Amino acid sequence: MGHWHYAAILAACLAVTAPLELVGDGVYRHPRRTVTAIAPIAAGFVAWDVLATAHGIWRFDPRFLLGVTVPGGLPIEEVLFFLVIPVCGLLTFNAVGAMVTRLRRDRRPV
Repeated sequence: MGHWHYAAILAACLAVTAPLELVGDGVYRHPRRTVTAIAPIAAGFVAWDVLATAHGIWRFDPRFLLGVTVPGGLPIEEVLFFLVIPVCGLLTFNAVGAMVTRLRRDRRPV
């Protein structure tokens, strides 16, 4: 898989959690809410990554990266990580919440 390794893992995370959009309240159907939830935290972690990389605290192995960087020198996959993983988390959270609500509703006496 080589250079596509990190990107492929992110794509797999999205593919596995995509069906959860049909179960929950909708992450993709509410883009403003999704961006509002994810953007501030992602921005903070991206800034943290830029600083840590610039100071040599950690680095990224080019063998597993596409070679595309964003301003600040981070690989595009790292920036996408801070967007993809929270989206997958929101999809999971919303789906679990919807299922718990359905189970509670179904167990109520008539």
